[in-house]
Amino acid sequence: MPLDGLIILDNTGRPIIQSGFQATSPAYPLLHIDALNNALAKARRPEDVDPVLHVQSYDSTDTLSACCHICSNDIRILCPVSGDVDPLLAFSFLQVFVDILRDYFGVVNSATMRDNFDVVYQLLEETLDAGGHPLTTSPNALREIVLPPSLLTKLLSVAGANITSTMNSSHGLSSAGGPFSSPIPWRRAGVRYTNNEIYIDIIEELKAIVNKNGTTLSSVVWGKLNTNAKLSGTPDCRLSFTNAQNMTDCAFHPCVRFQPWNRDKVLSFIPPDGRFVLAEYRYLPPAVVSAATNASFPATSSAFALGAKDVVPVPLTLRPIIELEDNGGSFEITLTSRLTTRAIENFMAEINLGVGASGLKCIASRGSGGFGSGFESGSTASIGASWAFDVKKQILRWEIPNLPPASSWTLRGSFSTPNLVPRPSHAVHIRFEIASHTFSALKIDQLKVTGESYKLYKGVRGRSFGDIEWRW
Repeated sequence: MPLDGLIILDNTGRPIIQSGFQATSPAYPLLHIDALNNALAKARRPEDVDPVLHVQSYDSTDTLSACCHICSNDIRILCPVSGDVDPLLAFSFLQVFVDILRDYFGVVNSATMRDNFDVVYQLLEETLDAGGHPLTTSPNALREIVLPPSLLTKLLSVAGANITSTMNSSHGLSSAGGPFSSPIPWRRAGVRYTNNEIYIDIIEELKAIVNKNGTTLSSVVWGKLNTNAKLSGTPDCRLSFTNAQNMTDCAFHPCVRFQPWNRDKVLSFIPPDGRFVLAEYRYLPPAVVSAATNASFPATSSAFALGAKDVVPVPLTLRPIIELEDNGGSFEITLTSRLTTRAIENFMAEINLGVGASGLKCIASRGSGGFGSGFESGSTASIGASWAFDVKKQILRWEIPNLPPASSWTLRGSFSTPNLVPRPSHAVHIRFEIASHTFSALKIDQLKVTGESYKLYKGVRGRSFGDIEWRW
């Protein structure tokens, strides 16, 4: 069964643009808009609304339908489905459509949608056919049909010129070299660059849950290979790894050939032009974790002592001490980096202090370790740490831009609440980044390019992100 269409709403719940719902009544999209707005009005927070909403039909003869929706900045994109349709299909298409909008406009928000209304409508028509089936979703193929917004295209549109033919002729494409002229769906024809280069970013994210004793209950690492290819002609690339066994549950871009990967664990592909995700994977550590496998973590770390399967060591420790009393409480949160050679960047810890929390008083200080020793206190600006309290969401936020190796930090404070029994959240949400580091230690062995005779520049770098729930 196909998708019924797409609807884009602004932050007030008003529709900005929608695709043509040809197989349904005119009231059908309005029912889904009202269902989402009513759910948002009843929910305490927008995040509490279910991603799939049951929509009651206005006529008993109509089939049941559901509203699948996602949020991107200040807009919501709805995808109504009816009949026997897997909601995962709707969410997959919604994510692809958001990636297309981001590729075209950079920032996806209501102002961008209104300023480029004509381009967005063309993208709706090209990505979803009249029957509700996904059609053209490759950015390279779409750029030959729907030109990205620019000052030149707007001037040509005002002048009444044929934009597509004018732009194709400016790129040296003949009448036979228009849309869909390339035999490779994801790569446009006639690509030429003065400097040929390809960059690969190994991005990994650690998601973990740690109990109050510091024991990791669950952890998983999701990775992806973000690629930016600026290569002339039709190059054939062959990418090999020194430890490809660290990549499991892989999902590849359509350009990747499966047989070389299944046989030799090598990625063989003709890359699209520009930015794309070459592969996504999950990292599963060995059953027994050894400190010798990663020199970034000390051998005495308690995470290595677990020796449990599917547990990735967390690169920091948190010791939250929260004491609750009548109408308030006090806390002391101590943070220590387990890394010995790399710094943790953009560290942020959040804790919900409960409804009615106020009168917050905090002192952030830095302990021993890292660059320097002793105990340092005073203004938060002098030590690089800062804290803030969101009165609307009742969230205390602690931020440290740069956390040196093996350094320790402390946040002390107290709060009050009108309730006799305070009810803060029993978990601290932690996010951080580590530059030039990957949890899986995945390394690229070599990248060979055949089919073209030019010299090219190749660059590889890694970056890790962390998203941890630390309970107390």
